[in-house]
Amino acid sequence: MRLTELSERSGVSIATIKYYLREGLLAPGRRIGATTAEYGEDHLRRLRLVRALIQEGRVPVTTAREVLGHIDNDSLGRTIRLGAALWALPQEPEPDKDDPAVRAARREVDRVLEALGWETARELSTLSPLHRSLVVAVATLIRLGYPVDAELMEPYAELMHRAAVRDLDSMETYPSEKEQVEAAVVGAVLFEPVLKALHRLAQEEESARRYGIE
Repeated sequence: MRLTELSERSGVSIATIKYYLREGLLAPGRRIGATTAEYGEDHLRRLRLVRALIQEGRVPVTTAREVLGHIDNDSLGRTIRLGAALWALPQEPEPDKDDPAVRAARREVDRVLEALGWETARELSTLSPLHRSLVVAVATLIRLGYPVDAELMEPYAELMHRAAVRDLDSMETYPSEKEQVEAAVVGAVLFEPVLKALHRLAQEEESARRYGIE
């Protein structure tokens, strides 16, 4: 298809498509003339993914380029490729290591990871932005006076592990490693809001069952 048709089918303006091409978010089309290129279904699919990450997922353009680069990098093993793509998504900044709440949070996070036997998470703790995000969240709750400890987190973590098993089972239904990693990134950016909404709806439902709705 030509650029005009790609724009019409994707709902993305020609100017925006050209911007994505310049930024390396979309591969160039096949040249069929000095100023004309042809695009295929892969371009359409990638364009929709880029648009979803940037528009719905609020992922910055530079970050989206890095994430997509990891998705496309078939020189990496699947675990490293998946981890690199997910780690490239926006994360919390490094917390103040001298903050008493941060130190307490790290202790509790380390305790729950040890209790769960999550050895990879423990080994990567000093590098992982996901570990850092958990520490930052727990530290914030501790500062507010909420006793978030390993015992409180452990049953939630077990539920999250069950969710992770379902995530990877679903991911493995895609035929190629590239599509699998892409599906995992889409899940992290666009499906996590579904889980958050379901959690809050479940809270509303349980509250109504316990306390009524008067």
